[in-house]
Amino acid sequence: MTESSYRIQGATGEWEVVIGLEVHAQVTSNAKLFSGASTKFGAEPNANVSLVDAAMPGMLPVPNRECIRQAVRTGMAIDAQINKWSRFDRKNYFYADLPQGYQISQLYHPLVGEGTISIEPEDGETKIVGIERIHVEQDAGKLMHDQHPTRSYVDLNRSGVALMEIVSRPDMRSPAEAGAYLRKLRAILRYVGSCDGNMEEGSMRADVNVSVRKPGDPFGTRTETKNVNSVRFVMAAIEHEANRQVDVLESGGTIVQETRLFDPDKGVTRSMRSKEDAHDYRYFPDPDLLPLELDDAFLAECRASLPELPDAKRARYEGPLGLSTYAAGVLTADVETARWFEALMAATGKDDAATAKAASNWLISDLFGALNRLGKDITNSPVSPAQGAQLLGLVADSTLSGSLAKQVFEIMLETGDDPAKIVEERGLKQTTDTGAIDAVIADVLAANADKVAEYRGGKDKLFGFFVGQTMKAMAGKGNPGVVNERLKAALDG
Repeated sequence: MTESSYRIQGATGEWEVVIGLEVHAQVTSNAKLFSGASTKFGAEPNANVSLVDAAMPGMLPVPNRECIRQAVRTGMAIDAQINKWSRFDRKNYFYADLPQGYQISQLYHPLVGEGTISIEPEDGETKIVGIERIHVEQDAGKLMHDQHPTRSYVDLNRSGVALMEIVSRPDMRSPAEAGAYLRKLRAILRYVGSCDGNMEEGSMRADVNVSVRKPGDPFGTRTETKNVNSVRFVMAAIEHEANRQVDVLESGGTIVQETRLFDPDKGVTRSMRSKEDAHDYRYFPDPDLLPLELDDAFLAECRASLPELPDAKRARYEGPLGLSTYAAGVLTADVETARWFEALMAATGKDDAATAKAASNWLISDLFGALNRLGKDITNSPVSPAQGAQLLGLVADSTLSGSLAKQVFEIMLETGDDPAKIVEERGLKQTTDTGAIDAVIADVLAANADKVAEYRGGKDKLFGFFVGQTMKAMAGKGNPGVVNERLKAALDG
């Protein structure tokens, strides 16, 4: 499905959806943006709170260098403009979980300027989505309304945690494109190591801006659905909100610019509050913080620290390693999978196309299938890359046939033993001895003289029957190539 083919069919004709995402990604760091308090997830309420986070009088913020470094590295990963000079602003608004009464953010002079992300939605062609900016800001705390029948409690553990707000341009035109964008952005963040991308824990969440218009018309009024915490929910929120707006417009109503919430249980959005204009926040430069000025040495260190990124890795897998587009896409979609594959290849001691193809096929088909069955992911695989490489080596040197390798792999999953040990202890080595194979073939042909006659009379399809009988008699240990060769010679001789 191309960009222009996703349309909502209304009573008055087709409507186009316009989507922009503001992603809040928690920066990977041990301490908060302006204090030394821990950022560890899951701590007891209010255990990770410094005097700065609690906004005690006289406490001054000090920028965390690592948080700035991670944001710069993220900007470099999307080929964005890095601003050597940036500034923090105060965004004034009251929330009970924000002790300062304002949020320290960046509005007029963000750390990172314009960049791009290339996406490949399942229902469309490759597309470039523009990034408007990445600015750094502090997170708010958390209100808990279910701890007491008449009171709300406040947990400030998250207050002051560093966030990157990654603002896209309104370049997406379908839920599928938005889903592809989020998955690609999360992959880049994980490759860079600047955010763990864990949407379930809230370390990555999206504000979803949606409007609709007749194709070719100016942009319509948008709504913002706040804090959506999964790719699936983002796509569902867009689907519902776009259809809701079409229904409102076609019934003669108008779309109000407002903030909405998504109810994942009902699959609907509902109004939260009218959207405040930016000037209502009374932004002004934070008087307690000097502007950030980045020197060339710092920027060079940031760039040198970047790993090979998903697009470059995928191109290498498809080029020198000769993998299919599908295999390269699967292996590079998540950094942990890519690291596992790299470790697997390193353990084989080879980097040729044949080894890469065998390794990728085994990882994607056999290992992923087993992990899915066991309810595990690649990070807690019961089989290590070194063991996987050893198994592939036993197949490559004809010690194991494909079917024997699958048997050995199942035993590896159960016991954790190395494949060589399993082969030795259980006698699963493949037979290539032509004398032994000829003897079994002779017995099979003698036991099936009628079918031998039929085969020699022109029923060539019976060859598969003889292969099956021979392999069965050898308990699957016969080398398939040798068995086929010797069997054909015996039948045609």
